[in-house]
Amino acid sequence: MSHPILFETSDGIALVTLNRPDRLNALSYGLIDRLMAVLDAIEADAAVRAVILTGAGDRAFSAGADIHEFAGSVRDGRATAIRDFVRRGQAMTARLEAFRKPVIAAVNGLAFGGGCEITEAVHLAVASERAQFAKPEINLGMPPTFGGTQRLPRLTGRKRALELLLTGDPFSAQQALEIGLVNKVVAHDALLPAARELATHIIRHSPLAVGAVITAVTRGLNMGISEGLQVESEQFAALVPSHDLGEGIDAWIARRPPNYAGR
Repeated sequence: MSHPILFETSDGIALVTLNRPDRLNALSYGLIDRLMAVLDAIEADAAVRAVILTGAGDRAFSAGADIHEFAGSVRDGRATAIRDFVRRGQAMTARLEAFRKPVIAAVNGLAFGGGCEITEAVHLAVASERAQFAKPEINLGMPPTFGGTQRLPRLTGRKRALELLLTGDPFSAQQALEIGLVNKVVAHDALLPAARELATHIIRHSPLAVGAVITAVTRGLNMGISEGLQVESEQFAALVPSHDLGEGIDAWIARRPPNYAGR
């Protein structure tokens, strides 16, 4: 039996692959649980500075939740469906969103439902020109449940999000770029190199500063400006006694490359 998540690292970057290509990388409970465990391992490994998340095969990033598995939870009733499906999916996207190391989605194909919600939650996204997105949950008689009703409007604006959520219509990689769901669209064969180039460009900076930026932005989006500014101040204050801030300032003054220690 193949592992639902593939995981390899090189040059400080972890490549994490959703690995159910025969099911269009559908998000089974086992896959989600394994992804959470892999994120725990990456978080604890100081040598890993960034994450690229992609899908196995050429057809899909992820076509969304495993409907057959989800249907069983629905048949078992409200409490089971909330516990096994909704909470698990929301925990996954929240973990990706709040991760202190940058997570870049390399969207290689279909990103429907939960696959689109992962794209919404991660920090950055690069899409293949072949990628296609959709919010098809409405076709099942339900709203998105992994955060799609909340993150998509924050990314794209209320009216754009509602059109996608209420019609369930698919949209292209270029449309995803235009509405702010992805950062760039590239040729299919250039997808992983483009994601790796972006990750490499980020990890030249202090890992402490990168984590502080991610935390301040992620938390601040859900606050008023006053509270968000307080989070920004707290993230800066945590860096004041660090090696990295002093080194960054000294290197700038001396006009030399910094030597960050991440502490």
